[in-house]
Amino acid sequence: MSQARAVRIKLLLFDVDGVATDGMIWLFPAHAGAANGRNMVETKGFHAHDGTAISLARLGGIKTGLITKRVSEAVTLRARDLRLDHVLQGISDKRQALEEILAKEGLQAKEVAFVGDDIIDLPIMRACGLAFAVFNARDEVKQAAHVILEHAGGHGAIRDAVEYLLRAQGKLESVVAAYLNGY
Repeated sequence: MSQARAVRIKLLLFDVDGVATDGMIWLFPAHAGAANGRNMVETKGFHAHDGTAISLARLGGIKTGLITKRVSEAVTLRARDLRLDHVLQGISDKRQALEEILAKEGLQAKEVAFVGDDIIDLPIMRACGLAFAVFNARDEVKQAAHVILEHAGGHGAIRDAVEYLLRAQGKLESVVAAYLNGY
């Protein structure tokens, strides 16, 4: 059943902390005149496999984006580097954000997949066509998911989701070949 859902997916959205990262938020002291006024710098670690996944999704005709409650310059920079189609930070109501994206893209909810890890992700996971949970997601999130991914958040889970979609759509081999040929 989840494979049939995967065939329809045109947009893959995901959370950041705990999905695109391992959930750790690193805060470092900054000089007294730091631009953020908080005298700290926040950073996160992103897995290279997930970065490659975004390129594979693009080659396979799947748009990508993130929806996260936190606002982070590290996320802004990573999203720009990956050329994500949708970057929504500071979002408490991810379900409402989905509705806005659907209207902008002209898509139906059944054409969207979401990767989540924690309870804030449940409303959007329940609304979209295919819900993925990272391996180390909270139990409630795993119960709501159509697919539980092999890898933990920040350790290649987004890559798992992209490969799942491309495999179900019969595109994985040709997309990988295009990637290897320098697309």
